[in-house]
Amino acid sequence: MAKRKAELAPSLLSADFGQMAEATRLVRDAGLKYLHLDVMDGEFVPNITFGPKMAADLRGEAGDLVMIAHLIVARPERCVDDFAAAGADVITAHAEATPHLHRVLQQIRAAGKKAGAALNPATPLSALEDVLDLADFILIMTVNPGFGGQAFIESGLAKIARARAMADRAGREVLIEVDGGVKNDNIKRVAAAGADVIVAGSAVFGAPDPAKAIAELRLALNP
Repeated sequence: MAKRKAELAPSLLSADFGQMAEATRLVRDAGLKYLHLDVMDGEFVPNITFGPKMAADLRGEAGDLVMIAHLIVARPERCVDDFAAAGADVITAHAEATPHLHRVLQQIRAAGKKAGAALNPATPLSALEDVLDLADFILIMTVNPGFGGQAFIESGLAKIARARAMADRAGREVLIEVDGGVKNDNIKRVAAAGADVIVAGSAVFGAPDPAKAIAELRLALNP
């Protein structure tokens, strides 16, 4: 089996919200594949970030970047179609945020988008067993969602490895995404555990020089 190559996905959560277009261009110009948008509603998590208009406004700046809309919101079915229309390529919903995850994943795929299913640190992988046929991404949270800059939860490494095994049993490509607390000193371990897409927010946009931070994270990921 060919060795998997993990990709970096900078999150705009830690970017200057007055400079979102510039931050998006920086990610694009770095030659990365993914851009991660953390959408928070003040209900499922305490924080509030932005809605589909922000995604639509950034779509042009994103160019060929795969835009991941991570819906950290209660009842994500309410805004799936809006983010699909805004140009998100992947739309991810939390298993904890809706009683109808199966229906939400169907809704995302019906909109012509890749479907992601996210799990908080305390939620077991078994929550996804009966929807795995609809998931293109499994997002493992390695912090409790809501705020950037939190410390990586080390027990998440074992969960990533179990998710990797679950995805490999699916009989089709299911990517493992990891979000929360990833920095230079742990990104290689996250990749080794089985991640395909690794989100970094404060490690990029909390750094004095985000372009340099991206280069250093990529070097740590693939020395």
